[in-house]
Amino acid sequence: MRRPVKAPIGVLRLPLFLLIWGIASLAMWLPAVHALVLDDHHTSRSFFYAGVAGLVLVVLIGLSMGNRVPRYGMPGQLLSLLATFTVLPLFLAVPVQDALVSTRFLNAYFDMVSAITTTGADIWGDPGRLPPSVHLWRALVGWLGGLLMWVAASAVLAPMSLGGFEVTAKGEPGGGMAGPLHMERADPRRQLVLVTRTLAPVYAGLTLVLWLLLMITGEQALAGLSHAMSVMATSGISATGGVENAASGLAGEMVMFLFMFFALSRLTFSSDTVTAGEGRLDKDPEFRTGLLIVFGVPLLLFLRHWVAAYEVDAGQDLLQALRALWGTVFTVLSFLSTTGFESAHWEAAQAWSGLETPGMILLGLAVFGGGVATTAGGVKLLRVYALYLNGLREMERLVHPSSVSGEGNRTKRLQKNGAFVAWVFFMLFALSLAVVSTALAAVGSDFEQSLVLAVAALSTTGPLAEAAGSTPIVLNLLTAPAKLILCIAMVLGRLETLAFIALLSPNLWRS
Repeated sequence: MRRPVKAPIGVLRLPLFLLIWGIASLAMWLPAVHALVLDDHHTSRSFFYAGVAGLVLVVLIGLSMGNRVPRYGMPGQLLSLLATFTVLPLFLAVPVQDALVSTRFLNAYFDMVSAITTTGADIWGDPGRLPPSVHLWRALVGWLGGLLMWVAASAVLAPMSLGGFEVTAKGEPGGGMAGPLHMERADPRRQLVLVTRTLAPVYAGLTLVLWLLLMITGEQALAGLSHAMSVMATSGISATGGVENAASGLAGEMVMFLFMFFALSRLTFSSDTVTAGEGRLDKDPEFRTGLLIVFGVPLLLFLRHWVAAYEVDAGQDLLQALRALWGTVFTVLSFLSTTGFESAHWEAAQAWSGLETPGMILLGLAVFGGGVATTAGGVKLLRVYALYLNGLREMERLVHPSSVSGEGNRTKRLQKNGAFVAWVFFMLFALSLAVVSTALAAVGSDFEQSLVLAVAALSTTGPLAEAAGSTPIVLNLLTAPAKLILCIAMVLGRLETLAFIALLSPNLWRS
């Protein structure tokens, strides 16, 4: 017989939100030490005192609870995630506002919501305005937000069939839990401990390897660390204002390109959310769909540019053509993974052909998003694949109405009603997009700005604000209500609409 799983002891008995708050408080000492080394004592004191205050509050609340351990279950863990994305940034913004002095607290709060949801919307357009330690803190918060989603995907969202797992066969009623077998009977806190012990070393190790490779290619330590953290978390936060300003050049972009593939499918780094026999990466529909988009879209754009360049007698510049192709491939993968980095050669495609690449392509890539249970946002590739298969099936039925589907292994990972569930989510995403766009337009933004900002927030791809519009959108110039609307939209895009509906369901809390 299976031994009953014992409840964790010590600090692990605290609610999830308090544990995350304590980790965030300890993390503040890293930029504090960094600022102290740089002789920036004001910034160092801001982060050190904020971290001490946070730990004191966590300890006092923990002591006041005594031995009483709340039995929240999975809905309580989901509520803790919501509090992490909405309430915790109030604390995270305190040292940022104190270090910058001249900024409003609302701007600091907006930036921390953007970072922890891995959106990466840069409210301060000039990177030189921020001290180096604040750059480190922004990248670190985004990195921790990505780790939180890695862990929450297996420990919270998968058992509740949310976050894309509702499309899979194991998310179907009667299909069992979508998590590992050894976790099925564990309590929620125990699941968090098991998943964190499994995934945190992988996440940190990949980030360290990417950082070392970027420094080998000539990148500075702080810029390389921020880019490494941003690629793994798909946050798009940069200490240099973007990859195009990095010192690593083309070699650094190639290294980051390889690590962006981890956002296309969970199977690139873990098999904890699938059963045995389904873990082959070459058979994974998400990864194959992502590869098709990553190499198909740049090829079409390249051919379009090639024809335009041929007409103006510029097609003989082969080196310029290769730079344009690489810039398109890198940028497509970056926005598909909702990272949002632009290649230094992204503009080369326009200069080579004389044509402008419409920002609507970047908006569409961000809406597609990356893989289920990764740090990427958007609709997710598995839902797109389910809708694609359903479209093929409906076209077959137009020709042969009485035919029987013979997809076989192609649909093994999806439940019978997977396309219907994916379509419901897509409609909810479209409805959220319409509501957010209308709300932004009501507080002063024009149509183009409202649409771009809504897609950027709901897909957690903040750099869209600078890259997708006809002119870059200066977030700092938005009104206070617009910033608050975007904060709500970023949280909604990170947790997804179905999770919010689950929190409002009485049946879930009753069970």
